[in-house]
Amino acid sequence: MSLEEAWAALQGGADILDVKNPREGSLGANFPWAIREVAAMAAGRVPVSATIGDLPFKPGTASLAALGAAISGADYVKAGLLGVRTADEAEEMMAAIVRAVREVDGRKKVVACAYSDFQRAGSLDPMQLAGPAKRAGSDLIMVDTAVKDGRSTFEFMTEDDLSGFVKAGHKGGMEVALAGTIGFEHIGMLKDIAPDIIGVRGVVCGGDRQTCIKAELVRELKDRLI
Repeated sequence: MSLEEAWAALQGGADILDVKNPREGSLGANFPWAIREVAAMAAGRVPVSATIGDLPFKPGTASLAALGAAISGADYVKAGLLGVRTADEAEEMMAAIVRAVREVDGRKKVVACAYSDFQRAGSLDPMQLAGPAKRAGSDLIMVDTAVKDGRSTFEFMTEDDLSGFVKAGHKGGMEVALAGTIGFEHIGMLKDIAPDIIGVRGVVCGGDRQTCIKAELVRELKDRLI
């Protein structure tokens, strides 16, 4: 959420710094100046990811948000497809986002995110994401929880579901990220599922995602994942 949190995450050994604003939702977007500050601090150390929101199905709006994140210094631009309900809509959204980012810098990566609790969110089934994301040119697919009420992705998708999600992404030549109230108790399953990236906040804030990231908890989580 801030430069101070980014520094704590970096000191704890985070491999990617993810700039977001939890007050605006699961993948709530932070301000351009917040992204710029973190990108300047992280330059030459680790890449920076930036969320652009839990988005409605508005490809034009989404592409402008993606452009802003890319120009502000994000190496990964992460879009939450909250208002997307079909594979065709997902492809249209991600194609617009990918084009906006690629026109800034072809080396930047674009992340398409669906939600494990898609049924209560009224959103796209994440198991339908890989195909349209690949066709749109996305670099990664991701699953998170839309509603942050303490329930984990593992409560909405089985280990087999998540393994299938990872395999589908890899088959399409994309990397795969898992997030959504991941805790120390999920480490064994994560090692079996083997995503490329995991995204966390609450667990490295001591259990309350509205408080601050603690370097020692980032370090502990990373050590236990190795």
